[in-house]
Amino acid sequence: MTYLIIDDEPVAHDIIKGYCDLLPNMNLMKHCYDAIEALDYLRENPVDLIFLDLNMPKLKGFEFLRIIKEAPAVIVTTAYKEHALEGFELDVVDYLLKPFSFERLLKAINKSTHLKSRMKPFESPLITEEEQVFLYSDKKHIRVKLNDILFVEAAGNYCKVVLAENQILIREKISDVLDILDSEKFIQVHKSFIVSKNKIETIQGNRIQMIEHQIPVGKSFKNNLVNYLRL
Repeated sequence: MTYLIIDDEPVAHDIIKGYCDLLPNMNLMKHCYDAIEALDYLRENPVDLIFLDLNMPKLKGFEFLRIIKEAPAVIVTTAYKEHALEGFELDVVDYLLKPFSFERLLKAINKSTHLKSRMKPFESPLITEEEQVFLYSDKKHIRVKLNDILFVEAAGNYCKVVLAENQILIREKISDVLDILDSEKFIQVHKSFIVSKNKIETIQGNRIQMIEHQIPVGKSFKNNLVNYLRL
């Protein structure tokens, strides 16, 4: 994934680049210290993702977003929480309040990866061959292919991500896990379960069978399941 950092503070560039350097396939194309410099670069050089500060000289961050055509995925990084609503009205992927942690930035990057994978080929200069996410478990970040996930099960303050060969325990709410999974591939079927549509073998009554696993279907989720699968 190619990206730009647009921020007038050098320390912000160092923090974002330092975090991104911990991840494979994150390729910084340019440090831009104001939005005018970024506009000049983007005229000839498309990127997949922009980390954008709001309070900059010459041209503010949101003014930049209103000018740019066919903007890539944008993650706002700012110290001003009062502009969050305006940011989402401009279709930013996520809104990070400084100072933010590596885990929070990773979650935002995962969101942008899913957005990018759902674009048509002509809308993105680079298309990933297979959609992936990084999940934090056992003090390390693990790359997981979405096609390998069978289901996710809530377990107290954690979630179990069950794969064909193993499982990963992550400290996330199931609602947060749902946010980072591709809605074209996954569906919540119970307050405690998200399943991969492609891994469903049979549905009988209020039970889903996938390999040796049986997944309950909650009453409030059954209509959504029927509609999604066009049963």
